[in-house]
Amino acid sequence: MSPQPDALLRRLPEHGGLTRVNDAGYLAGPPELVVEVAASSASIDLRDKRRAYCRNGVREYLVWLVAEARLEWFCLEDDDYRPQLPDAQGVLHSRGFPGLRLPVAPLLAGDTAQVLAALTGHEPLNTKSPETSAKSED
Repeated sequence: MSPQPDALLRRLPEHGGLTRVNDAGYLAGPPELVVEVAASSASIDLRDKRRAYCRNGVREYLVWLVAEARLEWFCLEDDDYRPQLPDAQGVLHSRGFPGLRLPVAPLLAGDTAQVLAALTGHEPLNTKSPETSAKSED
């Protein structure tokens, strides 16, 4: 039985994707990106599922290790996963989905405004109240 990811991203076949919907309505073939949120399953996600996804040709594999407050992003190279490291600004970039950028610290801190800003390329809205902004300028 194949592992079931917490989330996945796939390209449509007409755009180079490897996943298709079969006659029974299920996905067949590896998605381009698989995401696992590992709260209590870190050893399974980093060992068993990682091997299965690698064997099946999943190009990118992202694991959010909740208890350790860390993200691990792997890219398939030469039939093995290699860690994808954040850039100098602490942002992880997808190789298969240009524009998919995850700022590690804001994501782990739950700062959705910063995460959305990174994804959309827009500056986050100022969420401070006018009173707070005025006080911080003193």
